[in-house]
Amino acid sequence: MQNTLWQSVLGEIELSVPHATFVTWFKNTELLECSDDAVTIAVPNIFAVRQFQVKFSDQIRQVLAKHGVKPKEIDFVVKTSGKKTSINRETTSSNQQVVDRLTSPKSNSGVPKTGGLNPRYTFSNFIVGSSNDLAYTACQAVAQYPGTKYNPLFLYGGVGLGKTHLAQAVGNEIIKVQPDARVVYISSETFVKEFLESIRFKKKGFSDKYRNVDVLIVDDMQFIANKEKTQEEFFHTFNALHQNNKQIIITSDKPPKSIPTLTERLRSRFEMGMPIDIQMPDFETRCAIIEAKASLSGVELDRETVEYLANNVKTNIRELEGALNQLLAYAEMRGITPDISTAEGLLGNVRRTRPQHITAKQIIDKTAKYFSLSSAEICSAQRDKHIVTPRQIAMYLLRSELRLSFPKIANELGRKDHTTAIHSVEKIEKSIKLDFSVREQVSDIRERLYA
Repeated sequence: MQNTLWQSVLGEIELSVPHATFVTWFKNTELLECSDDAVTIAVPNIFAVRQFQVKFSDQIRQVLAKHGVKPKEIDFVVKTSGKKTSINRETTSSNQQVVDRLTSPKSNSGVPKTGGLNPRYTFSNFIVGSSNDLAYTACQAVAQYPGTKYNPLFLYGGVGLGKTHLAQAVGNEIIKVQPDARVVYISSETFVKEFLESIRFKKKGFSDKYRNVDVLIVDDMQFIANKEKTQEEFFHTFNALHQNNKQIIITSDKPPKSIPTLTERLRSRFEMGMPIDIQMPDFETRCAIIEAKASLSGVELDRETVEYLANNVKTNIRELEGALNQLLAYAEMRGITPDISTAEGLLGNVRRTRPQHITAKQIIDKTAKYFSLSSAEICSAQRDKHIVTPRQIAMYLLRSELRLSFPKIANELGRKDHTTAIHSVEKIEKSIKLDFSVREQVSDIRERLYA
């Protein structure tokens, strides 16, 4: 009875939320208890508990009511190894320890409590998809347990993929929970500039400014390379903060090992925490971003227009927002409803400058070339490991970029049984979350497709 009810609820919710959101948060949930007083829902982890409490509780309550269930309370619990554990009760003492540490008396009254944070960057307005869900989850853990979970947190990825948003969302969430926390956000350029000024003009207090905070967020760390004295100063700042269990969050366009001329002692420290990449958003995530941004402007776009924008701007979120803003501004100026024909007219230059009609052959050829193979080898029946993995990645890209059916994917790769394609896509989806090398390979091939 409970299982049937919950499947009906999930079916209705799946129609009302982006596919990426449903897969990320709702797919692995379970209804444990159901009564007039309370409904208990099992979710995969502690991060999901927070997400459901903040974003999805009201929606679930409304759908349950349609099925005649109107509980007084909805409780979200974690179910692991056959056991369920209520987060609300279990995390109280841990959270209090964090609060106590952040509110402990400080003698550094001259250090600013907060600096540089943009209040618009929050978890609630960050769109989660398969390209960034691991980074999002890690950031929520850091916000809940600053200085103890994933320290340092190192976010890296291309331009406009949400690194700055997520890093600042952590700082804003910590301040929301504990207003007295000292959270400072700076760019590496600002750090370099202030350090040089402190030397040139013999200014005092530079070291104390950044070593006496609870959370230090440094953006675009790649620009600190080649600056030996600055790296040495940051090394000492890093050690001082880490020794005192203060949270350090760093963003960069490259992983630590790929930043040229970064000193080995800094590289090793950046890698000892949680280096995690953010990839280009997939189709569903791009659609969700467009819908969310349009909604903030008070506009509801039809699905055809949303998909047109998502199909034509694939590189980064900033460019996607720019295309959307151009469409909304033009429609407002003309007093018309934004639709696909208007979008086609405005974004014709985008279509001309980017390979919008990527073919299955291009994906297979690019994948083969990336792995130093021939297209014939990928499409062959060979089962050698150095061929099987590239073949599976090609199948995954055919699915994620062209949204081909599994039988069509199997046909493109010379397979007769489409279950091979299903298995391959599911395997790469899982590997992307768990294996850095696979994530990097898929990301590199995507960039080459849209270069």
